[in-house]
Amino acid sequence: MITRWVVRRLDDRLKFSPLARTGLNKIFPDHWSFMMGEIALYAFMYLVASGIFLTFFFESSTRETTYTGTYPPLTGSEVSAAYASSVRLSWDVQFGLVARQSHHWAALVFVGAIVVHLCRIFFTGAFRRPREINWLVGVTLLVLAIVNGFVGYSLPDDLLSGTGLRVANAIILSIPVIGTWLDFIVFGGGFPGQQIVPRLYVAHILLIPGLIIALITVHMVILIRQKHSQFPGPGRTDTNVVGSRLWPAYAVRSLGLLAAVFAACLLLGGLVQINPIWQWGPFEPGAVVAPAQPDWYIGWVDGALRLWPPWEPDIFGYRLPTVFVPGVVFPLVTFGVLYLWPWLERLFTKDRRGHQVLERPRDRPVRVGLGVAALVFNFVLLLAWSEDVISRYTQIPVYHLIYAFRIAAFAAPLLGGAIAFVLARALRDSEADGVLSLTHSDIGAALRRRRPEGEQEPEEEEGEREEPTPAPEEPGTEDVERPVEDHVPVEAGPVP
Repeated sequence: MITRWVVRRLDDRLKFSPLARTGLNKIFPDHWSFMMGEIALYAFMYLVASGIFLTFFFESSTRETTYTGTYPPLTGSEVSAAYASSVRLSWDVQFGLVARQSHHWAALVFVGAIVVHLCRIFFTGAFRRPREINWLVGVTLLVLAIVNGFVGYSLPDDLLSGTGLRVANAIILSIPVIGTWLDFIVFGGGFPGQQIVPRLYVAHILLIPGLIIALITVHMVILIRQKHSQFPGPGRTDTNVVGSRLWPAYAVRSLGLLAAVFAACLLLGGLVQINPIWQWGPFEPGAVVAPAQPDWYIGWVDGALRLWPPWEPDIFGYRLPTVFVPGVVFPLVTFGVLYLWPWLERLFTKDRRGHQVLERPRDRPVRVGLGVAALVFNFVLLLAWSEDVISRYTQIPVYHLIYAFRIAAFAAPLLGGAIAFVLARALRDSEADGVLSLTHSDIGAALRRRRPEGEQEPEEEEGEREEPTPAPEEPGTEDVERPVEDHVPVEAGPVP
């Protein structure tokens, strides 16, 4: 009764019920892959919640202090305040270790969900017009998530994170002309400097999360305005959205997913150890921990650093250090291609139409081949990131592994991309239900298929296809041509 009275009084003054009714009747596609974006959102929410708890106990300072906690091997040691507070948080604060480890696991889930979400968007063509802006927002969110993960990973000032900062320092210094200035801005002086931990702390809890929240808001506003894309199916056209209404069906599933993400992070934090900083010890400039691997979302850069040969070319009078190409050029090219991909594909396909219905990956064999090749290449780099661990368990010399991974970095992407291209083209031409339904004749036809020089593949001619005839609107659909405020729900039954 009290709640109803409050709601009625607020509605009488603010008149929000029409907007709320329209929002609650919004249609969401039912395909499971659309949940990956929500997993990323909920992992970020857990990061914020657990991060607030951790800020009450972490001291962002590099001043020397004497450790007086309950971890015996460190008792009486002179360590930084940041490291001492991190160890006390793990050993002396109730729920502290679970909170710190689950925070770390949530960061891995957050970045992983963004990567899978971007892969779904890439392989289904969801980045095409009119969604290019949201693609740019998503790629930027991935960049910010990786940067903030590395920054947070470096805060405890332990020997492992210090090793990672040493690598970052070398990469920054390798940049010609401006490298020394950038290094001074980041570290506040010569490495390791006294300002690095406070600066990383401000960036980790304020600057980068603020940018992430702003971009998530922009992403959601654009999504609401443009409506959801959807997979091909009965009654689905470029002028409607078919699925479940926000309330109650989709809201119940989404809240269940929220609880599952939070539960998974807590279970991982309580049952699976990660980053035991008390074992690494405090950071010392003259020491290094081995084997040393950063988190997986930085591993592809670390793998490139390990595999790149010791070349130092002179360009315009500047000698480029060995780490410049794998540490600076490679990441810039990778994300540069991601940012430009919608326009690069449009340049070759000549497809400038707006799209609401997604493509099956098989409809674009070239895109599938290139995407799989890129994923295989980065997977090889991830394996190379652990070459010293692999060497320890297999007794294969590290240098032999380096040569093997260098060969694999060229051969594996070509092979994986070619196989993916052939399978996608065979699936498209045979209309088989899946890869397991393909016959030898289907694959053989895809391998033998040739076209005259200059003639485009069918997947590049979509701009010439006829527009699909809009199907009659059915219950559980939303017209994407109407403004949000003018939308009238079509499904029977009032929304409370």
